[in-house]
Amino acid sequence: MNRKVGLFFGTFNPIHTGHLIIANHMAEYSDLEEVWLVVTPHNPHKKKSTLLDNNHRLEMVYRACETYERLKPSNIEFGLPQPNYTVKTLAHLQEKFPTNDFCLIMGEDNLKTFHKWKNSDVILENHEIYVYPRIASGEVDAKYKDHPKIKRIDAPIVEISSTFIRKSIKELKNVRPLLNDKVWEFIDQMNFYRK
Repeated sequence: MNRKVGLFFGTFNPIHTGHLIIANHMAEYSDLEEVWLVVTPHNPHKKKSTLLDNNHRLEMVYRACETYERLKPSNIEFGLPQPNYTVKTLAHLQEKFPTNDFCLIMGEDNLKTFHKWKNSDVILENHEIYVYPRIASGEVDAKYKDHPKIKRIDAPIVEISSTFIRKSIKELKNVRPLLNDKVWEFIDQMNFYRK
């Protein structure tokens, strides 16, 4: 029997308590045995200027996951050609770890645009998708409503954004409650997001 591993992709710029709440909920309250937090090198839809160096973001994810046995940081996309697509990452992982069944973790808002993803039908053919709720998610494509490979997990709704955290740090606001202590210490020590 293969191990079920959930993949939670993100730029994690920075990783915050919202990410940890969702990842931990998926690991504890679904049939996933582990959740890998996959640090994406550069999302073509995001401006690169505000993005910290790949290894700095990976370091923050390492620090955030240290005390969670079933959460693992992953830099698997760092070595893949850019721009990269999820379908290619999944194929690469399946080849590298044949005894794992990889599942995607995404918010309801991402499911709304999933049909626009490169080879979304291929992804759905080969992988399950675990969806967590979002407040403003909009209408999901009818074909995904009762799809057998799409599992809706009743996770807490957490509306914290990395953009808000970066902006707040720049404005010298105290955002420590929104970040894991070790992540906050690293950001503070490295003087990230201040300029």
